[in-house]
Amino acid sequence: MKLSFSEFIVGVMLHGTLRDITLASAAALLAVLLVAHPLLPELGGVRQLVGSFLPWLLVPTLLLAVVAFSMASKVGLVAVVAPLLAWSVLFGPELMERPHGQASADELRVATQNLGAAGTAAELADAAVISVQELTDRNRASVAVALDPHHPHAATVGTIGLWSRYPVNDVERLDLGQGWARALRARIESPAGDVTVYAVHLGSVRFGETESRNRTLRTLTDLVQRDRSDRLLVLGDLNTASTDPQFAPLTETLDDVRTGLGFTWPAEFPLTRPDHILARGFTPVHAAVRRTPGSDHRAATATLTPHVSR
Repeated sequence: MKLSFSEFIVGVMLHGTLRDITLASAAALLAVLLVAHPLLPELGGVRQLVGSFLPWLLVPTLLLAVVAFSMASKVGLVAVVAPLLAWSVLFGPELMERPHGQASADELRVATQNLGAAGTAAELADAAVISVQELTDRNRASVAVALDPHHPHAATVGTIGLWSRYPVNDVERLDLGQGWARALRARIESPAGDVTVYAVHLGSVRFGETESRNRTLRTLTDLVQRDRSDRLLVLGDLNTASTDPQFAPLTETLDDVRTGLGFTWPAEFPLTRPDHILARGFTPVHAAVRRTPGSDHRAATATLTPHVSR
């Protein structure tokens, strides 16, 4: 059956309209996810999943822009500006942000590492304070061999370890709501004064099961908010990213010390950042992510200058 010229033109217009509607709808969905992801329902971890990998929405946004350009869709190109602008507002400042403190004789170098099955933390020995998670009978001896010579002060609780060049006192086992201790609080006597350190590994997250992580995160947040220490650090695997809405209350009184997005997991090609260095009473001088053999996490490291006590 042959189409008349008028029928052909109508068909092209309808096809173009459908194309534009599809592209504009996809762009609107991406923009809504970026801007309104805290309003998503939990639904077994959907909000946490979207929040943890939120920066990666740039990939489908750029692909959408390429498709709109290749199809010569002016509507699609205009619509894709919305998610691009939303992403730039959310993550542009983070990509450009760098620690701004000045190095000093009192600076404190810290690190946190989820050891995984065979990590030893030997590559982190230059830090003065090191928090490790997943400390087991399999790796405990090798970690001690690597860290003990220059970190004579240590405390362990279950699978959590804290090594320090400076005295570690007032060690307290913490059960954050898992039914067993997988965190500790300690006071470190640094040259610049006492520092309260929380070394933690929050509840694990599986798709469809986030309550354990959420419960432990709420408990940790409550402890930190009630802690009156002038200088305080939270070091560990929190099983959540900074972009997860559940994380926001913890950073109301703490600085999230990192450079850029600072992804740490998985080690081969990091997609998100569950490993954190959070601080109060310090000015960040430097922050980095370091690849360490034997672990499926990269280590988070930072150099901090303590605020002068008044």
